[in-house]
Amino acid sequence: MRSLPSSYELVAPHSLEHVLALMAEEPGTWTPVAGGTEVMVQFGAGKLAARRLVDIGGLAELRTITERGDELHVGAGITYADLRRNPVVASEFSMLSAAASWTGSIANQNRGTIGGNIVNASPAADSLPALLVYEAELVLVSTRGERRVPYVDFHTGYKQMRILPDELIRTIVLPRRYRDYVCCARKVGPRNAQAISKLCMAALAKTSSNRVDEIRIAFGSMAPVPLRLSKTESVLNGSTWSEATLRAARATLQTEVSPIDDIRSTREYRIAVAGNLLEEFLRGLFSKPPNAVLERWNSLSDVDAASEALSCCGSSAWARSMASARPYSDVQELLDRASEVWRGLGADDWMEAFRSHPRIGERHAEKATTAVSAEWSEGEQHDVQNAEEAIKQAIADGNRLYEERFGRIYIVCATGKRPAEILEILSRRLRNDDETELQESASEQEKILQLRLKKWLKQEGA
Repeated sequence: MRSLPSSYELVAPHSLEHVLALMAEEPGTWTPVAGGTEVMVQFGAGKLAARRLVDIGGLAELRTITERGDELHVGAGITYADLRRNPVVASEFSMLSAAASWTGSIANQNRGTIGGNIVNASPAADSLPALLVYEAELVLVSTRGERRVPYVDFHTGYKQMRILPDELIRTIVLPRRYRDYVCCARKVGPRNAQAISKLCMAALAKTSSNRVDEIRIAFGSMAPVPLRLSKTESVLNGSTWSEATLRAARATLQTEVSPIDDIRSTREYRIAVAGNLLEEFLRGLFSKPPNAVLERWNSLSDVDAASEALSCCGSSAWARSMASARPYSDVQELLDRASEVWRGLGADDWMEAFRSHPRIGERHAEKATTAVSAEWSEGEQHDVQNAEEAIKQAIADGNRLYEERFGRIYIVCATGKRPAEILEILSRRLRNDDETELQESASEQEKILQLRLKKWLKQEGA
């Protein structure tokens, strides 16, 4: 049975201040309405219990997304369409952007708001797990002032929240520190949109080598409230990836969730799929395809491996140390070790590497190099080889002055630098004392080393 419009009162104050004053006069009497997507469903079904409604959907104070240093402030009246279109949300909070694209139809996304989704407090809401793992905070406002509440503490039970009768959510605050994290947002339902989730997951993680440095996991439709899996996170945080770790995480997940059987799915199905989604995310973090060059190089003898590595750095001590530390589990471990070994070498070893490079503007090195190294040097200096004669002559004169002053060739990472820029750097470095200049040369050699390693690892279809 449909509701009777005459049974309801609707007011639309022109400012947030007036709304808060109205709510303060009669706490608990007025129900704020923003997009109205849930209110109209209840109204149409004759189940809308609230009789006095205050429209906050047009308030400019609630319709902004603002960058404030290391935080993004999202107004509670921001629609899902606004979230989808915002470039900062898309680049830094991709799970929230994805969830916005799943929420209802395009019409609903144009009307529904993030604040309304929070206070509607459905445990199946698509966007709320993302807010949990992003560790959002809510700014609650009333005539008495403002207060911040961690979102993880906001829902206390089914449709129960830490918000007072005279308060509104004004802002959702998101810390801007997730650029380096791997994120995953998944929805399981009959369709990706226009269907309530059987369950939904948001997760993010930071890893190093074979280790979980930090992970956060949240689910919707798995408890009376959107749920952060803190116990499962504890099992994984700081752990080394293994099948045993995965089994422990799945087992812990089963103890944390408490889904029910309902019209959309069963308890057993939700628990099984939640475990599968978690496993899929974890395996994705650690199942990078092997690098073919690194796999082959790991299998060589120490002598052959060191000989091949000389193309990337002309120090024989560096090459031998790199070869003896094999096998490397992945590319990042190799790159990290390469810099660590280089920085630990002495000046004589550095000098050996410097001599493996031709002078800037020339083609042949003082020390015999590999054919690959010679080819790379020519490519790195391509722009200098083709520079104007005046620039080439100035670089040649600078090379001579440099060698007279320091007794070694001028080393600079030429990749991506214009000839005039290389000459300018040379002129500046001629003013260095010997120790400062040795360290700067070593730093430039390290840059060359890293670039060449990456180039080498891309060979042979890797």
